[in-house]
Amino acid sequence: MTEQTASFVRQQIAEPRRAPVRTTGVIGFARERLFNSPLNIMITLIGAALLWLILVPAVKFLFVDAVWHGSDRNACLEANAGRVVGACWPFVQAKFDQFIYGFYPEDQRWRVNLTFALGALLLLPLLIPRAPAKALNSGLFFAAYPVIGFFLLRGGGLKGFAIHWLADLGSGLASSFQDAGARLASTAIVGPLGQGLSFVGRLVGWIGDGLAILIWPVEWLRDYIERFQSPLWTDLAATAIIVSLLMFFLTGGFRNGWRALFKSIAIFAGIAAVIVVMGLDKGGLPIVDTRSWGGLLVTLVVSVTGIVASMPVGMILALGRRSTIPLIRVFSIAFIEFWRGVPLITVLFFATYMLPLFLPGNFTVDGLVRVLIGIALFAGAYNAEVIRGGLQAVPRGQAEAASALGLSYWKTTGLIVMPQALRNVIPALVNSFIALFKDTTLVLIVAIFDLLGQLRASFADPNWATPTTLFTGFAFTGMIYFVFCFGMSRYSLFVERRLNVHKNV
Repeated sequence: MTEQTASFVRQQIAEPRRAPVRTTGVIGFARERLFNSPLNIMITLIGAALLWLILVPAVKFLFVDAVWHGSDRNACLEANAGRVVGACWPFVQAKFDQFIYGFYPEDQRWRVNLTFALGALLLLPLLIPRAPAKALNSGLFFAAYPVIGFFLLRGGGLKGFAIHWLADLGSGLASSFQDAGARLASTAIVGPLGQGLSFVGRLVGWIGDGLAILIWPVEWLRDYIERFQSPLWTDLAATAIIVSLLMFFLTGGFRNGWRALFKSIAIFAGIAAVIVVMGLDKGGLPIVDTRSWGGLLVTLVVSVTGIVASMPVGMILALGRRSTIPLIRVFSIAFIEFWRGVPLITVLFFATYMLPLFLPGNFTVDGLVRVLIGIALFAGAYNAEVIRGGLQAVPRGQAEAASALGLSYWKTTGLIVMPQALRNVIPALVNSFIALFKDTTLVLIVAIFDLLGQLRASFADPNWATPTTLFTGFAFTGMIYFVFCFGMSRYSLFVERRLNVHKNV
């Protein structure tokens, strides 16, 4: 017996189905993210209302009702304009040079422009992953550019080189230790405390005597060099010979040291070329005191120097806090907790008015340099904790595997552990950099006029005293700060995606 199956044949055309819900494009994004639930619909409507209340008046003030042309305050007064006046952009045009250069001499502002251009030309290839010659570019940006930028912005020339500097520094340190030891040893306090201070004073004095003995050959060489007709070039040549020979013998001598020797000679040849081109042996460019600097120039100098200088400080402190040597660990912890325990304003006051008291001998430090030192140490303490968090996130097996392969501690840290740690903390580091860039406005407290300081100084001009001048100036500076901070944020996201930080497990 066979089974028979019944077949069904449709006699009419099937009804057309509805098109699938669109999930791509603007409509799909709105349906999936903004209107996919009653709660999201309510939040979207509230957000749209808030944006309407904020953006429409802002756009109207900045562009629609703004004044674009004028030579004084009369153009931005409602009584003269006959209408509601928004942003007073002629004020920004009139004060633009002050916002960028501060009180830098007008005939010397080409030096600032050249410094900005050199910085951009050296920085952009570092930010492009596929750009060639990264090592050479890094050396030029982090080593050569700060020196060239200093002599471009400040001016002046060189009177000595490494041997002179080492001799002067050693002499100052030796004399400072000897004076401090003599004062402690001659204390009038009686009892155990007086004996302890006397012993510490003698110990400090012995350290000063030891430094004086060690530095004596360098001082003799400096005095001998000063007898020549061109002491700067003689000093440079002597320094080049000593350093090149040390590099040659420390890196393998006649077997493997030739490459280091040629690199050292090339570096000193480049230094000599810079000295000739900039005329540093003949007094250099006219000196512009840092008290004349201001505006965006000071903001970039303080922020970039603080960011670059705080990174090695933070890495050293982070490694020191994880060290197994008690003295190093205790010092690192004390340093980090001290600088994190005081506000930045206190640090700026301390660096400006108290740092000279701790310098050896007759050493004097420029006011802006003091601020740079304080900000670098302050930011370094914060970066240390961020980097330490990244070091703790690296599995212990990474260091153990490197040790099993025979790598030393420094090679393990520099090649294996630290790169992974820094990759893990890119968002936190960039967040610190953005905060530091905005905190540079606090230098106004110690009479250094950055971008915001120059803006506040420009409000004192009675020729531009209008009801909208204040809001226009702050809107302009706010745009500048937003561009820099948003740029750092977006580039950090690009680096994260390229290194697959978001996929790291």
